[in-house]
Amino acid sequence: MFCSFVFCCMSFGHLVVFADAVKIVSVMEGDSVTLESNVTQIQNDDLITWRFGHPETTIARIDKEKEIFNTSVVPDGRFRDRLKLDHHTGSLTITHTRNTDSGDYEVKTSSRETAYRFTVTVYGPLPVPVISRNTSQCSSSSSSCSLVCSSVLKVCDATLSWYAGISVLSSISVCDLSISLSLPLEVEYQDNNTYSCVLNNPFSNQTTHLDIHTLCYNCSGPLPVPVISRNTSQCSSSSSSCSLVCSSVLKVCDATLSWYAGISVLSSISVCDLSISLSLPLEVEYQDNNTYSCVLNNPFSNQTTHLDINTLCYNCSDAGSQNQIVLISAAAAVAGSLLTVTLVGILWICRKRGKTDQEETVRTSEDEITYADPIFYKRNVQKPEDEVVYASVVPRR
Repeated sequence: MFCSFVFCCMSFGHLVVFADAVKIVSVMEGDSVTLESNVTQIQNDDLITWRFGHPETTIARIDKEKEIFNTSVVPDGRFRDRLKLDHHTGSLTITHTRNTDSGDYEVKTSSRETAYRFTVTVYGPLPVPVISRNTSQCSSSSSSCSLVCSSVLKVCDATLSWYAGISVLSSISVCDLSISLSLPLEVEYQDNNTYSCVLNNPFSNQTTHLDIHTLCYNCSGPLPVPVISRNTSQCSSSSSSCSLVCSSVLKVCDATLSWYAGISVLSSISVCDLSISLSLPLEVEYQDNNTYSCVLNNPFSNQTTHLDINTLCYNCSDAGSQNQIVLISAAAAVAGSLLTVTLVGILWICRKRGKTDQEETVRTSEDEITYADPIFYKRNVQKPEDEVVYASVVPRR
């Protein structure tokens, strides 16, 4: 199919490769592509037929003499309303291309014996490749990280590649829509190269950069925050120092636990035994003004806890006094509560008793009242007779 002479060109959003009698055409899904009939002007007696696939199916027909330009002859309606014929040249344009439009096309003209063939490939939009860690290959004793780059969607005519900087490390290109593309990579934990995974086709590419510190953590897992506690078994009122212990809550491997005073390392421990937890003791004076911290770290990350010496390192005798004060306070609180309850009880009893006496008095008073019928007496009042007194009148001279 492919001959020795090949000429490539890019035009109108699609790629055309000429290989003698076969033209390789690539187009992005959704774009339009035109297949040239190789005729400059249709003659009156020309009959032009466009066919597609295997077995060949007629998809368009031109009869210049009868003025027939038919694009609706596809039985399955695959190209319905998406085919256009040039009335002057007979060229065929496919609009809104789909993945199902990929395949072989052929055009035959009655005035010429030679048929022209095209192989069309429609490329869909590429998904962004995904980089993940192959945890099945994870081992605490391993010094390398197993990665896999894959295409989430199934694609054809695309290449998946691992790059270190601008150098290609490995590639894979398989046109099998029943499987997804995937490509493994092994990198060292201490590798400082820049890695990326690229999925590309002739029209576009998608790139994902590897964040080695996020994916390639030690197999023991993310580091927990160390915990600082006081060793109370070493607490004595006569002691002038405070016994502390820093420990890793989770069991880790390939990690170091250290005590720091400022930026100076005081002590460290690193044991790869998942049956035990890391722990590291420290003695500090009660009056020590240094800044202490406990750090759990591996080559990729670290977790730090700062010591609050005033909270953890109180004097043991002070603790006893504090305990006594707490007990006395608690006893006083209990006694106060009991006294309050007693007073409330007494008041309630007195109030109840007073109410009862009042009710008894009322009932007794009601019992002693005796009712009698009233007797009315009529009084005889004698009105005095009117008395008139006469006196002599002496005239005044």
